[in-house]
Amino acid sequence: MKRILILLLLICNFSACSSQEESLIIEQQKINWKDYPNLYTDQSKSKFKDRLHFLENVDMYEISYMSDGLKIQAFAAIPKKEGKHPVIIYNRGGNRDFGALQLFRGEMKLPAAYVFSKLASEGYVVIGCNYRGSGKSEGMEEFGGSDVNDILNLTKVIEELPKVDTTRIGMYGWSRGGMMTYIALTKTDVIKAAVVGGAKSDLRTIDRPEMEKGVYEELIPNYLQNKKEELEKRSAIVWADKFSKNVPILLLHGNSDWRVKSTNSLQLALEFEKYRIPYRLKVYEGADHGITQFRDERDQDVLNWFDTYLKGDTPLPNMEFHGR
Repeated sequence: MKRILILLLLICNFSACSSQEESLIIEQQKINWKDYPNLYTDQSKSKFKDRLHFLENVDMYEISYMSDGLKIQAFAAIPKKEGKHPVIIYNRGGNRDFGALQLFRGEMKLPAAYVFSKLASEGYVVIGCNYRGSGKSEGMEEFGGSDVNDILNLTKVIEELPKVDTTRIGMYGWSRGGMMTYIALTKTDVIKAAVVGGAKSDLRTIDRPEMEKGVYEELIPNYLQNKKEELEKRSAIVWADKFSKNVPILLLHGNSDWRVKSTNSLQLALEFEKYRIPYRLKVYEGADHGITQFRDERDQDVLNWFDTYLKGDTPLPNMEFHGR
């Protein structure tokens, strides 16, 4: 009897340890909006400014989680509405602290409270991280190398969050975040739909020498020794046949984007056409890198795409040639 009790204790201890090891989240702090008085229209802290009204509908968290042994910083916005909600993993653009996520806008930072909460108010759990080596995240950034794991691990982190429907996960990336999205889509099968904006699909074409000198050479491991191989690894146009035919992708681009030419999305669309990958391409006339001239239309296009493929039972597009 004593042996059986000891065995049961060992099994229970092992199960507890295993469960602890499987947890990726190590810190989770809920944001108290009352700590930010500038968000309010009056001194009573009872009414948000009109442009931030959707903050009333969400709870915002700053999260630290483990990825390849590194502590990674993330933000998550969760609807206050009860029930399970689909998820959008947001992949930020930029490199290092240029374009890094922070709660509210700082110098060259993305205001996570605004971007995440706006989507979350539409009924999505939204989460995104500062890749290793940026923000408060540990490690060294690789601009599309092992730092892609920080995104992939978010698909496990969401399992530890409340109100999450893990069967309905979308991915949304802009600029460099679009490149990260392309790579991630070929390494996981849990994503149901994706939106990519202003993303480079062919890094082999270097039309901005300062990007090569100041970003590729500094961040991509062994870049000078293995330039061709490393650029191909990060160029979706090279491995377009690897994309799933079950993940519809919305490509957005401004054709006056000087940072990333719209030909990147145009040429990738032709590759998707060849391999019958479900996609929609929308090019906004005269729009810049962020498509800021069509901000409302852009945001509605993104929301419509995720509503179509993450909510309800919309069938996948029929990519076989058909019709009269």
